[in-house]
This record gives sequence, C-alpha cells and structure tokens, in this order.
Amino acid sequence: MRHSFRTLAACTALVTASLAISPAMAGGVTPPNLSAHHVLLISIDGMHAVDLQNYIASHPASALAGLAANGVIYPNALTTAPSDSFPGLLALVTGGTPKSADVFYDVSYDRNLYAPGSNCTGAPGTMTHFDEADDKDMSRVDGGGTLGQPLTAIDVTQLPLRLKNGVCAPVYPHDVLKVNTIFEVVRRHQGYTAWADKHPAYDLVNGPSGRGVIDLFTPEVNSNDTITGQDTTKGFHSVQRNDELKVQAVLNEIDGLNSIGAKRTKVPAVFGMNFQAVSVGQKLAKGNTSDPRDFHLIGGYADKVGKAPNSGLQSGLDYVDGALGRFVAELKARGLFNDTAIIVTAKHGQSPIDVKTRVALDDGPYGNTPGIDFYQTDDLALIWLKKGTRFQNYGAAKAYLESQMGPLGINRILDNWDLANLYRDPFKDNRTPDFIAISNPGVIYTGGTKLAEHGGFAHNDRNVALLVSNVSITAAVDNSDVETRQVAPTILQILGLSPTELQAVGIEGTTVLPSLRF
Repeated sequence: MRHSFRTLAACTALVTASLAISPAMAGGVTPPNLSAHHVLLISIDGMHAVDLQNYIASHPASALAGLAANGVIYPNALTTAPSDSFPGLLALVTGGTPKSADVFYDVSYDRNLYAPGSNCTGAPGTMTHFDEADDKDMSRVDGGGTLGQPLTAIDVTQLPLRLKNGVCAPVYPHDVLKVNTIFEVVRRHQGYTAWADKHPAYDLVNGPSGRGVIDLFTPEVNSNDTITGQDTTKGFHSVQRNDELKVQAVLNEIDGLNSIGAKRTKVPAVFGMNFQAVSVGQKLAKGNTSDPRDFHLIGGYADKVGKAPNSGLQSGLDYVDGALGRFVAELKARGLFNDTAIIVTAKHGQSPIDVKTRVALDDGPYGNTPGIDFYQTDDLALIWLKKGTRFQNYGAAKAYLESQMGPLGINRILDNWDLANLYRDPFKDNRTPDFIAISNPGVIYTGGTKLAEHGGFAHNDRNVALLVSNVSITAAVDNSDVETRQVAPTILQILGLSPTELQAVGIEGTTVLPSLRF
C-alpha cells in the first residue's frame, strides 16, 4: 500500500499534474472493442482501492470478483482534491475538477450570492449549503416532497439568492455547476438518463440546463429510519435500508420502469446510484442500540492496511456486494448484461484507515481568523474572508493560520498563489476559497466519536476503487496513475459519443481511461 499521505510539495505537484494529465500507457492484454448501449455507474462512497482488492481476494465467489473477471481494475485511481462528495461525483459525471466545475464542497461559499431570505439586499457573500438542510423535512425519506421529483423536496427559502436581470431569484444546486454533465450529453442524443443519490440537493447532477437526468431519485439519507426512528446514518443496517430504496430504483430501471416502478419507460443509456453503507461502516464507531441487528457491531478497520474490516464495515461491504449481484442477475434476466458496461468506483475514500492514527480536533480556532466570513471543515479546512475587507486582512489571516498549524494539525496552507495555480484565482473567482488548510494524516475535526472523515487531500481520502467491467473485456490490472474524472469521457466513448462534448474535458484535457479499446 502507498504511503497514507504525500508531502504538500508532492501533493501540490500531484494536483497540478492531475489537472492536465496525459494519456497513460495501457498495460496487459488488449481487450476487444468496448461498446455498449448501457452504462451502469456505481459509486460505493468511501471505498478505497485496497477495499476492492481485499474484498475480491477474500471473497472469490463475490459479485465484485465476478465483475473483475471481465474487467480492468485501476489500483492507483485518485478522486478529486478536495475529496468531498460534490466534487467527487462531479468528476465522475463531468470529467472535471473544481478548476472547471467551480464546485469545491456541498457546503461552501459564494462571494456574489445573497443570503437566503435577504431579498438580494445588503452586501453579497453568503454560505451556500446544498445538503439535507435544503429539505422541506429532512426527517422524511422523501424530504417533504415527492420521491422521483427532487425539486419538490427543496425548501426554496433555504436557497441562496442572486440578482439576474434585476430580479432576485433562488439558486438551485444545478445552477452552480459551470460545465455540462454526461447526462446532458446523452439527453442531447435522445438517450434516457437516470441517477439515484442521497439528498434532493443532488439536483446538482442535472447540470446547468437543469434537465440532464430524466429520472432522478433522491431518498434523504438523513431521514428517520423506519425501525430505529433515528437518522439512518446512525446505524449500519439503517443506512443499508436507505440504500435499498436506491437499489430497488435501479432494479426498476433495468426492468424498463421508472425509479418508483410506477410506469414503463426505457432502460437508461446511463444510470446508477451511490451507496452509503460502506462510508457509514468506516465512520460510525458503534451500532445503533435501538436496532437488534446492529447494536453489537463496530465500525472501521481492525488493522492499519484495510485487510480486516470490523463487523459493521464488513456488513456494509457484504450488503453492497449482494446488491451488485442482484443488478447483474437482473441484467442477465432481461438480456441486457452483455450490452451493459458496469463501472464501480467511489466519489471519495475515507481517512484514516488506521484508527490508531486518528486525531480528533476542535475546529473552533478557525473562527478566529482575522476577517473570516465562513469556514468549512471535515479533515481539511476551507476558509473564506469577508469580501469587502479581504485584501487588507489577507496577510494577517495567513499569519494567524500559520500560528495555528500545531493546534489545528495543519500540514500546509494553500494560499491565493497556490489556489490560482491549482484551480482558480480566489481574488478573481467568486467561489474559490481564500485558503485551504491541508491537515496532517489522521486529523479529523470532530467533537464526536466518528472514526474517519473525507474531504481532504490525504491518500486515504483520494485513492478509491475503480473497476470497469463488460463481457468483452479481458481481466487486467492497470497500474497507471489515473483519476476518476476520466470516467466521464470513458462513459461517452463506450456509448459511441464524443468525449469532447463535455466542456470540462476541453478545459482540463481529460482523457479516457487506459487499457480500454473502443
């Protein structure tokens, strides 16, 4: 296994290089031409490359092992940095990073938008949250709306506002994305599209048009579980029950129905879902005492290299593998398996794997940064200064953060020069943070018992599972350095569409994955 963290100099070089990668050399046996009418994209959130490797090795009869028998595995795949769910998913469906998409986190900041309820008055600059906080009722699985119609669940009074042609209007999640998605490209070519994810705010994947996904199914992951009555992320089995809603939606779509099984449609050209079971299994320390199947389970890993998942995480891995097996069985039953490419990956990993390296810190000192307006933390920190005074406070803010590197477990601070080179110039762009504080390996900002987090630059955050499978592929392992943003142009290539139709591909020069021939 690679070192769990790169030095910041190496990390910066890595991220810089990742924004302009060149085609990697394919190794191993050259497979036959890969072409399919359907692509099933699966994000097992939190799943590291080593999790995939270890599960296949220890479960040779598993669904994952079966997919790998006709697939290419990429052990050195990296997701975005920051490794939050929003940029991680956008990498998969746009082919880009925050450099092109200009989306850094689900809870972020925009210097040009106005606060919810402000009627676009006062000074611009507001925190933007696109998560469960946008729901009309996050305790309900439908978010307070209608499942399959995510915009009905979004409380418009919680959305940031913008002035457009003199009119104050709400900003929906899809409005913030600056490049198009694979769903929009496929729809342009009369293809049917579907996706299932964890919040109604995943309206994000509709893209700038707001119409990319025809069937978008978003059961709220923070809703109350039917058995425990508590947030589903508070139990290993309760989150699996929530995932099961999305699994059933995908099975319906394989059967030519819509996600809720209410009407007959087409089998999507591109569709899929995210799983939360593994992510919760990695983060949650103990099972839910209100669930008789859960209370005795524990999360995380028992070793430092990921070969020994504890019982709660093992339960999540087994559940996901079983669901994948059901997808395969249904595709075969419908005569669609040979004509479907299945891509298994993850929006993000989770850090640390080795629980002995976990360091839980209070993020409160970030709030004392001179001139600060907003900060967001998980296992990194994104910091934005007040728009009107940021230039005069910039030096003092940087000096303060440098003085707190020890107490806050900071490895390196990315300033405006670093960020301009990696992404966009924060002095010119309305969303790029003024600073990103990269934490030491194992540091997470929490006052609770969670074992791990994601969002940061650590290798455990970024090195994720990536497997491309189809009956036409000869099994191979490609050790090239690749990135999950290469998934998006690869999907279009499989479907016979041009990757150049993705705007992020043009901006960042993203190539298709190696070891695949079209």
